[in-house]
Amino acid sequence: MANLDAFRSEVRAWLEANCPESMRGGPMRPEDRVWGARKMHFPSEDAKLWFDRMVEKGWCAPDWPSEYGGGGLHPDQCRILRQELRRLRCRESQYSYGLTMIGPVLLEYGSEEQKQEFIPPIVRGEIRWCQGYSEPGAGSDLASISTSARDLGEHYLVNGQKLWTSDADKADWMYCLVRTNPDMASRQRGISFVLIDMHQPGITVKPIRLISGESPFCEVFMDNVVAQKRHLIGEENTGWTVAKRLLQHERNMMGDLATESGTEISVQDVINSHAEHLCSSDGRIADPALRQRVVQHFINRSCASELNDRALAELAAGEPSQSHLVIKYTGTEEEKRRNQLIVDMLGNRALVWEGEGFTDLERDSVRKWLNSRAYTIAGGSSEVQLNIIAKRVLELPGL
Repeated sequence: MANLDAFRSEVRAWLEANCPESMRGGPMRPEDRVWGARKMHFPSEDAKLWFDRMVEKGWCAPDWPSEYGGGGLHPDQCRILRQELRRLRCRESQYSYGLTMIGPVLLEYGSEEQKQEFIPPIVRGEIRWCQGYSEPGAGSDLASISTSARDLGEHYLVNGQKLWTSDADKADWMYCLVRTNPDMASRQRGISFVLIDMHQPGITVKPIRLISGESPFCEVFMDNVVAQKRHLIGEENTGWTVAKRLLQHERNMMGDLATESGTEISVQDVINSHAEHLCSSDGRIADPALRQRVVQHFINRSCASELNDRALAELAAGEPSQSHLVIKYTGTEEEKRRNQLIVDMLGNRALVWEGEGFTDLERDSVRKWLNSRAYTIAGGSSEVQLNIIAKRVLELPGL
């Protein structure tokens, strides 16, 4: 695409002028994120200002069509925007599963009526979503779901349980896999993809407390819950196709962890804040083994960034790609290594859970370290991902 240098200059100038200083750099705690929701919460005036400016610009969803509130940018322009956001370490103006997962699926599989109903509100941050996939008997083997949806004419009546449903206790809507025909020979057949309003009778949500002290995961019980037929995405009994596409977007999102967005504690943050304990008089990290690990981390981060840009460009262009399978594995494993490295760099300063005399970075580091293990399980465990890569990417023979 011609004149990309001019576009980069325009983006850089706009971000410098419009991203408040307080919305640059990390780490950002989960409670500081701006979630799209019916009742939006802004942790600060700067957060609201940054959100409003990005929505007006269309850059909350830069590659979405402008008629739905997106930026309408070419994939090459989106790549430049991502690079410039990373350069300034701009925090996400809106954190939303609507933007990263269900929105792209609706643009591809939704009817025009569904796009008009949901896409503009997603861009404007008016809906908070959760994902109803896993069940007590269907995790890595997702096709084993048993949550039922009985056809009652204009709507389905949904009964069942979902597990590990991130932020279900705060969500307005759920995109959900249900079984509409239990009699089909293939388990993948008979599954449908529906949207469910979480603010209705029959839905019970129970948070699951994690070792990190956070509770993003929930279990959801549905007892005679209504899913409108107009909110069926794709055709009935073909929801597995839609579900797989959404998983591509989820894995790309999780792979982006390795690039150290503005919401994460970065290795550079630790170096900057603890230089007197880590570095010699020449400014280099004193421990050569630790220094080698830090250098390897920066190499891995750069590779992850390039791979993510490539995968997103392929996805936007509709090109066949298996990059998302590699990205999810490499990204979440690097996230785990990065948090281990940060804890090792901080030493006993990373052992604190609460109390005076420690910085937010030090207190958050051990929680991030504990939580990083969850990413290697969510969206398909690392072991499952390696099997998929072996079969689909490398085409290795089975045992």
